[in-house]
Formats: sequence, C-alpha cells, structure tokens
Amino acid sequence: MVCRGILAVVILLMTWNISGQTNILNAKRPEDIGKKTQAQENAGPDVPLEYGYVEERDILWSKMVWEVIDLNERVNFPLYYPVNGSGGSTGRQSLYDVMVTNIKNGKIKDIYSDSYFSEKRNFGELEATLSKVDTTDLGYEQINAGEQVSEMYIDRRDLSSADIVEYHIKGLWYFDKRQGELKYRLLGIAPVAPDVNFMDAGIDDGSNLVELFWVWYPSSRQVFHEAKAFNVSNSGIPISFDHLLNARRFNAVIYKEENVYGDREIRDYIPDNAMFQLMEAQRIEEEIRNFEQDVWKNE
Repeated sequence: MVCRGILAVVILLMTWNISGQTNILNAKRPEDIGKKTQAQENAGPDVPLEYGYVEERDILWSKMVWEVIDLNERVNFPLYYPVNGSGGSTGRQSLYDVMVTNIKNGKIKDIYSDSYFSEKRNFGELEATLSKVDTTDLGYEQINAGEQVSEMYIDRRDLSSADIVEYHIKGLWYFDKRQGELKYRLLGIAPVAPDVNFMDAGIDDGSNLVELFWVWYPSSRQVFHEAKAFNVSNSGIPISFDHLLNARRFNAVIYKEENVYGDREIRDYIPDNAMFQLMEAQRIEEEIRNFEQDVWKNE
C-alpha cells in the first residue's frame, strides 16, 4: 500500500545515521565498538517515532484483524534469529529473547493472557507456560525413600527462541479522513510455541501450539526500539524491531477478523481446507486494501 511505502521511507531516513555496529570505524580498541559517538550523544535520547493523536471523529472506517507471522518464511527470519540468545559480537537478540529479557527486568509491564487484554499477567505467572520441571523415576525413588531429590534427577525444559514457531499480532486498519489515507496501528503481539509440557512427546502436527502471552504493544515501543534486528538489505543500517513491525516489513496472513459471530477464526467456518482458508484471508485483506480506493472513486 502507498501508506506503507511512505512510512518505510520516513523510518529509513530517521535511522540513516545509526551504524550497524556503532563507532566501529572510529574505535581505538575493540571495547569501543558499540559506544555512541559524541554526535550521537548530542542528538539527544533515542526514542521511537511517536504516533500521532487520532480523533475518534476522524476515523471514517476501521477493521480489527489478527494475523499470524510464520517464522519458517525467509522474509520473517529477522524476527527469529539469532536463536542462541547471545547475538554473538553484535549483541543482537531474537524478538522472543528481547521480550522475555525485558519482562524479567520489568521494562515490559503490560503482559496479558489473551488478545483482548482482559487478564494481566506477571513473569511469575508465566513461568509455568515457559518451562517444565519434572522428576525422573530415580527421583521418585528418592522421594519414596524419604530422601531429598538430587538435582541430577530433576529434568527442566525451558522454552527458547529456537522453539518459537510463529507470532500472532493484533492490529487495527483504519481510514483517517483528515489525512485521507488508510493506516495501520499495531496493538498487540504474542509469541507462539508448542506446549512445553508436550514438546518432547513427538507431536508435531501444529495442534499443540499455544500463545505464550500477549504484550500490549504501544506501551512497550521503547524496548522494541532499542533492540535492533538484522537488516537483510544493508547491515550497515540496522532496523529496530519497532521500525520493522510498524513498517510491516514481514509477511503475515490474517486468521481472524472482528465479526458478528464473536470474532470467530477463519478455520472455524472453513475447517480442514488450508487452501480455502488462505483464499478467505486474502479476500479479507483485499477488502481492506480496496476500501481506500473505493473512497476516492466515490469522491
């Protein structure tokens, strides 16, 4: 869409002065790599581009949609890698590691159990979803003998970024009549992985995928802005996760839209037919895209 292209250009211009590895050409020592230059320090705080305030009366039309970002698709790899959690010499993290790290340290506070943001969670409540602790048979033997269980007989399985299969996002498409264009506002994002309790059971048909948690996106933008993703086109100009997500530099497929049937998913009314489900998702997307054109046709 035209608005996507304009947003992408604006974001590119704003990030032009950010180096892939800050200060690498002027570093006197290896430890100087990554430090901000004096010019960058003088430029002030590094903050994300603010959303403009939108009056309710300026919204001519809107539609809420839920989409799935498949991490098996090459265009979505910047959201998935690196999976080792460290990021190597660049210090980069996968989107999942960025989310979990900042939930732990309290920078991301608005965490919810579902996409309607009705039940708030904290990290302690998420631990049962993100990890599994089990006791082996030998451990139970120690328990039955009245002994303390040895650490070697306790199995712990923690979800890692390598286990994340996809992301679910929720956002609002709306037509701003004041500016005369169709826009998108990302509201929430959720990592999706196999249920940790059944990951090692050999079930790999996609039926055991669960949304680990939902993050209310607008209040977490600073975190996603500070974390940099890999720019496939030019590693000298990194892109923050906030820029990547707001510019929609990923491929996603609609799996649900708000509707009179209680926001039922596409698979609920088109079961057992992946091709027809994809066609229905494309129909909804085309309907959204055509609204802007229809507005101008009727002028």
